[in-house]
Amino acid sequence: MSEATGEIRHHMIDVGGASLHVAEQGSGIPVVMCHGFPGLWYSWRHQFPALAAAGYRAIAPDMRGYGRSDRPESAREYGRERTVADLVGVLDALGIEEAVFAGHDFGASLVWDLPQWAPGRVKALMQLSVPRVPMSKRLPSEGFARLAEHHFTHMHYFQKVGPADEELGGAPERFLANVFWALSGGYRYLDTWRHPSEGNGYLDVLPEAPPLPWPWLSEAEFAYYVAEFRRTGFTGGLNWYRANDLVWREKQDRPDEPVSVPTLFLVGDRDPVHEIMGAGSLEAMKELVPGLRTVRVLEGAGHFIQMEAADEVNAAMLGFLAGLSA
Repeated sequence: MSEATGEIRHHMIDVGGASLHVAEQGSGIPVVMCHGFPGLWYSWRHQFPALAAAGYRAIAPDMRGYGRSDRPESAREYGRERTVADLVGVLDALGIEEAVFAGHDFGASLVWDLPQWAPGRVKALMQLSVPRVPMSKRLPSEGFARLAEHHFTHMHYFQKVGPADEELGGAPERFLANVFWALSGGYRYLDTWRHPSEGNGYLDVLPEAPPLPWPWLSEAEFAYYVAEFRRTGFTGGLNWYRANDLVWREKQDRPDEPVSVPTLFLVGDRDPVHEIMGAGSLEAMKELVPGLRTVRVLEGAGHFIQMEAADEVNAAMLGFLAGLSA
């Protein structure tokens, strides 16, 4: 079933055990874009018209747990086998054999695994914000707990079912504004680490955002996010974090292999992920991603790079895509 909304087409796709909402625009080589937390297909709204105008088929799902897609209550439904199957199911339903995949935040973590977990379905990667890193020898939850001994970390706070669900779901507008601002280039997110984990929720440590509009987010755009998360709550999105240990265990039986497909990597110089990992992570990524063709660090951009620096991201994507057929 599909519904036309202007030039963007919306579908509900059965991927086997779940239904995903998928938006698409244009025709040509398919580019599937996977958002992270707290995102939606709409997080790629600036990339849709640019890709479509250049002759590509822009595709973005609400990842499971988000938006109009199904939202399983159990974190066991967010493991790597299941989330890879979601994307393969989207390709199959749309009649696509091979696509370029782009990922942001946890969407990037998933997309890094696709060449190995869905061989033959990935033409190239365009990755934002989260570099490929060696898999930890420790369960993720253990690492999060150790960090929480020293300062508040949302990844640890999100592990327990209940507190974060209730806090964020009870104040979606305030949370979304504050987290978008805190992770942007306009604020130094690592300042949240001044707060201890004990006795604090996420809203206790995030800064209060300045009034909208911002240069990269209008009031109308923000209202779309608020309406969606007010309707759905945040449990589906939080389950991606709660599934980290499951993904780690799944990958013990399928250790990471080098990513050899052509790859573009983009990150903002004020992205907290980049600030934490440092430039060394980009150099180390060359061994893990022998297909890495281009790395760009965008000045002044924070974590939500596809929104904060949309023109630069679009130009980098289109240049990379053009080079695939050169």
